[in-house]
Amino acid sequence: MWWLHAAFQRSPVLGLCVFTCFVAWCVRADTEQECPKFTDLNIGNAVIGTDVKVQLLLHTRRNQNCAEILSENNLTASTHLNLTKQTIIIIHGYRLTGSPPVWIDEIKELLLKKEDSNVITVDWNRGATTVYYPSAVKNAKTVVGILNNLIDQMLANGASLDSVYMIGVSLGAHIAGFVGKAYNGKIRRITGLDPAGPSFTGKLPSERLDHTDAQFVDVIHTDIDALGYREPLGNIDFYPNGGTDQPGCPKTIFSGTQYLKCDHQRSVFLYMASLKQNCNVTGYPCDSYVNYRNGKCVHCEAFKPLPCPVLGYYADKWKDRLIEKNPPVTRAYFDTSDKDPFCMYHYSVDIITWNRNSRRGFINIKITDNAGNTTESKINSGAAAFHQYRQAHLLAGFDVDFDNVSKIALTFSTRNAIGPKYKLRVLQMRLKSLSDPQR
Repeated sequence: MWWLHAAFQRSPVLGLCVFTCFVAWCVRADTEQECPKFTDLNIGNAVIGTDVKVQLLLHTRRNQNCAEILSENNLTASTHLNLTKQTIIIIHGYRLTGSPPVWIDEIKELLLKKEDSNVITVDWNRGATTVYYPSAVKNAKTVVGILNNLIDQMLANGASLDSVYMIGVSLGAHIAGFVGKAYNGKIRRITGLDPAGPSFTGKLPSERLDHTDAQFVDVIHTDIDALGYREPLGNIDFYPNGGTDQPGCPKTIFSGTQYLKCDHQRSVFLYMASLKQNCNVTGYPCDSYVNYRNGKCVHCEAFKPLPCPVLGYYADKWKDRLIEKNPPVTRAYFDTSDKDPFCMYHYSVDIITWNRNSRRGFINIKITDNAGNTTESKINSGAAAFHQYRQAHLLAGFDVDFDNVSKIALTFSTRNAIGPKYKLRVLQMRLKSLSDPQR
């Protein structure tokens, strides 16, 4: 290190500064090298196939930027694990390309910002990465055993099942369910983010995620017509935009891999949006998406004194409802916008018309505030029937919410290219905010 000797020869102060910077650089370099990272593979690994190897990466508020690897058989060696706090276990799913999930770091950061917890990322990329999906399903059973060992050790060291919360994505949702079964459904909560449909559709409750696998199970379905599971699996099952095509996702295969995974991934981004608290996304219990769209399920009077269920992190407020409902299974529908935070502001629309003859058609609504800003209804409801002096119920959703509405414009259309153009004679109309009913 001749350069350090030369610096001291030239000036003791300069030499000390250079030495201090050198030590700091070495410490920083060593620290960066010691921080474990999520396994990063590639499509080549997927073609060859990977054997199961699991890393349990622990982050807390004390080590947010540098994970600690946990040994499921020796938790006492951990520096940062605090079993008096909530433990959140995040489990990813099948990985076709081998790259780390794009959301993995952000969800960890958002959870730690929300609550001082132990956040454990289950990195089973070696095992999940394969072009042959059934291999990943088989490897998932090994992950279940490792997580059972982890929770056994947690309990042996003073933790409670009431402090365990698992978030499973796709295939990871079923892994969480299998772990929950091992503890007779006593784990506090499981959140399933678009649980995988392939290999699990039609299976018995013992062979997939089920609402009995934890004290409370909430599920978000965003791709039920392809990669996700169609039927309800939890105590409360949310179906944003009906659970199929999500706004903003590509509609054709020419968009590449985003066409295949965008709808499926949206469940994760909707959950993360709930952690940011830009808005609370409300679900409306209903027997079908069609009935919700036609304004038949936009009130929650039947569930009072509880409010309508809220999507994501705070969905467990719905848990009190389970005391009254048996079996405790509810479907909830709602619509979202096309980008983060995906909020849509819903209004119920009641219209009384006085046309002598009945009319059937579609209503489009545009509202303007005092400053001249406008927003248009984004919900494309089915055709509504309008009868003389009878109230018709509709649902409208807007990307923005105005406090002071100065103008409401309605357009009625039958959407027929040929035939007469009917007018709808409105006798009375009421536009009511569902998020703020007192307005």
